[in-house]
Amino acid sequence: MAAKAKQRALVAKGMLSHGVKLSKGLLPGTILKCADNTGARILRLVQVIGYKGRLRRYPSATVGDRITISVRQGSPEMRKKMFQAVVVRQRKPYRRTDGVWIQFEDNAAAIITPDGEMKGSEIRGPVAREAAERWPRVASAARIIV
Repeated sequence: MAAKAKQRALVAKGMLSHGVKLSKGLLPGTILKCADNTGARILRLVQVIGYKGRLRRYPSATVGDRITISVRQGSPEMRKKMFQAVVVRQRKPYRRTDGVWIQFEDNAAAIITPDGEMKGSEIRGPVAREAAERWPRVASAARIIV
């Protein structure tokens, strides 16, 4: 009963839980590319939202996680501001349940609003299937889902 209520709350925020354990390749301070057309180009990971870990352990993120980022390079109205984003690609290889290993060329994220809506209107480059399944609004803006 409580699990269904939690699932409904996640769906209301625009995200679904994936429940699959993926290799986490992004730590705080990681530089990411901005995969959407919001005007930001280079992002820095500040915090992983919803991370529940051990004391003094660095929080880590993987594909499909919601993160807090700061814009390092981009348009003047975007620079030096904090936003939430979804990780859509990571360089560290991770294994899918069917046994396939996936690795992308770069680390990239798409900026979202706190409600889970896309801030931009399109995503450049491929988007991981795990992120697309978890974030339907990100999937609708993606050109290629791998």
